[in-house]
Amino acid sequence: MSHVAQRLCLEETNGQMKAGKPEQILTSPFTEVSAAFSSDGKWLAYCSNATGTFEVFVQAFPGAGGRWQISNNGGTFPVWSSNGHDLLYQSGDQIMAVAYTAKGDRFVAEKPRVWLAKLGGFRAGFGTAWDLAPDGKRVAVVMPVETFGAPNQDHDVVMLLNFLDELRRRAPLNK
Repeated sequence: MSHVAQRLCLEETNGQMKAGKPEQILTSPFTEVSAAFSSDGKWLAYCSNATGTFEVFVQAFPGAGGRWQISNNGGTFPVWSSNGHDLLYQSGDQIMAVAYTAKGDRFVAEKPRVWLAKLGGFRAGFGTAWDLAPDGKRVAVVMPVETFGAPNQDHDVVMLLNFLDELRRRAPLNK
């Protein structure tokens, strides 16, 4: 199944914002998801299964220039740091960080390093369960309640058939 990533620009008409004409930015026979623009808008990070497993890639935006594989052991949900020097992504239960420099149409990424050893929480099926704070020093993680030691609540549904017969048996009217 091929996917086409598109960018929608917002347009203003009579004080109302609306989606403009979509522009195609990625076309591939592979599944490519979770696209994220760098803060300067010159780079696009995304996940692709072109290698057989999901990895994080970066390419210049708009698509003129090369494409660089950033992750090397699986990667999803890329997030650009606000400092303009790191790209983070999820790999299993870890958050990895990659320092980078961008010169003209070249993107030079260093070796990925562990930024957070155990993410905890759960893996979202569509979308990410974490985000980087603007200061680049903290991460917000969506965690299941059970993670914090709360009792696992079991909910039972009781179906009572012949309710009126049971009520008459338990609370007869002639008493």
